[in-house]
Amino acid sequence: MTTQQLVQQIKHKKSFLCIGLDVDLTKIPQHLLEFEDPIFEFNKAIIDATHDLCVSYKPNMAFYEAYGLKGWQSLEKTITYINEKYPEIFTIADAKRGDIGNTSTMYAKAFLEDLNFDSVTVAPYMGKDSVEPFLAFENKHTILLALTSNEGAFDFQTKNVDGEELYKVVIETSKRWKNSQNLMYVVGATKAEYFSEIRKIVPDSFLLVPGVGAQGGSLQEVCKYGMNDTIGLLINSSRAIIYASSGEDFAQKAREEALKMQQEMEMILRIFNS
Repeated sequence: MTTQQLVQQIKHKKSFLCIGLDVDLTKIPQHLLEFEDPIFEFNKAIIDATHDLCVSYKPNMAFYEAYGLKGWQSLEKTITYINEKYPEIFTIADAKRGDIGNTSTMYAKAFLEDLNFDSVTVAPYMGKDSVEPFLAFENKHTILLALTSNEGAFDFQTKNVDGEELYKVVIETSKRWKNSQNLMYVVGATKAEYFSEIRKIVPDSFLLVPGVGAQGGSLQEVCKYGMNDTIGLLINSSRAIIYASSGEDFAQKAREEALKMQQEMEMILRIFNS
């Protein structure tokens, strides 16, 4: 999927919502455990109930890898279902990979070629040759961890390096990598005050923003400082939507929570475009 196609979806749906499919078998409705593949059944119901309200789905790989081969098969069925039934949806493999060149090439093939995700999250700690293999795929995107929403973010990301905070150095440096036009960045919602600084460095890039809702981030604040001319934001919400209910009405309750976010986004877009 191209960036332009993603922007068109945002305009069409009046939404820049990304739903995280972080499936934990201890949290899903118990009646689903009777199915042969409860993870896929859960995802399918959530997707069918919310696809018109969001522009992206983001399965977190850890929640599938934890269940071994069965978990990987559930992931494959989920991404195939999205690609075949809702091809307009932007898909993110939340894998946070990053390794030496030939290893990164294999990770890139796994997620962008074999599973056919539109994008993958990548950790930049090993630098250019660990990220460029992901960037080589045409019409695919690499989402680089820049400034995360967790407590440990302050351990390294905001440290000064030659008078500049490390996360800024990472973003600046990444702009010089081959095919850097395919980069997006992860910026946590709990760091809303940093968005204006990040926009000075990458005014046109999309930012994937976790941390709204369950982690305490403010959608209004993120949009105030982070929006650009093409919106340029994907706001991720996982638990608040997918675990809105543990009963048989879980898909309907997930839709209700997604609708609340979409309506808030539509209001923000109306103000933005006025």
